[in-house]
Amino acid sequence: MIYTIQTTTNIETVKSELERKAKEVGFGLLNTYDFKTILEEKSFPIEKEITVFELCNPPGAQQALTKLPEISVYLPCRISMYENNGMTALSTIGIEEIINAVEAKEEFKTYMIILFENLKRVMRSWDT
Repeated sequence: MIYTIQTTTNIETVKSELERKAKEVGFGLLNTYDFKTILEEKSFPIEKEITVFELCNPPGAQQALTKLPEISVYLPCRISMYENNGMTALSTIGIEEIINAVEAKEEFKTYMIILFENLKRVMRSWDT
């Protein structure tokens, strides 16, 4: 249910390029969350730097929210980024499994899966 890839590209490079690469496939950056800083400020420190990027594809969000309002719990799309054994890891929710588990028209499911493929393409765009 969680889709994860790893890249040898330095995490700071991936962070600095993510917004541009997301725009190339129709996603805009809404917000970022630096969980290490957030939790340290609340006196609950963690060792690992974990940053979550919230991304939105407005036409996809409109279709999803119009046809399947309960999918809103999975929006906006998120990519989590952290270091793992010297590599940069990127994770997101495996929307394909979720889409295939709900009752919706095949046309809508196909559209959502294409959007998710674009999100995965962004995640895999380093090391190509």
